[in-house]
Amino acid sequence: MGDFSASFLQQQRCKALRGPAHRLSDADLKTALSELKNWHIMQGELVRELTFKDYYRSIAFVNALAYIANAQDHHPDLSVHYNRVQVRFSTHDVGGLSMNDLICAAKVDALVADAASLT
Repeated sequence: MGDFSASFLQQQRCKALRGPAHRLSDADLKTALSELKNWHIMQGELVRELTFKDYYRSIAFVNALAYIANAQDHHPDLSVHYNRVQVRFSTHDVGGLSMNDLICAAKVDALVADAASLT
């Protein structure tokens, strides 16, 4: 098992991962989800749904997330609605969830916390 604390994950960078050896075990995922409390696993993906005040804030979040995803070279699937965004991470090249998904989830959480502190 690795360090799955949010502060540790936020400091990491995604790496190119290929093959099932990089897939996280159920035990690792359980530990990670105890740290990433706003996330859950649904259909093999790490999922978080966020609600915003309006469309503008939803899109502002999506743009900020796009910047992070591009910098990490790890891109989520997004469902964007008027005041709601669903973020779904998985690592197709490992056939499941990897450290990259946890790293990006922690970075999303930091982004949301930073935005909340500005209001």
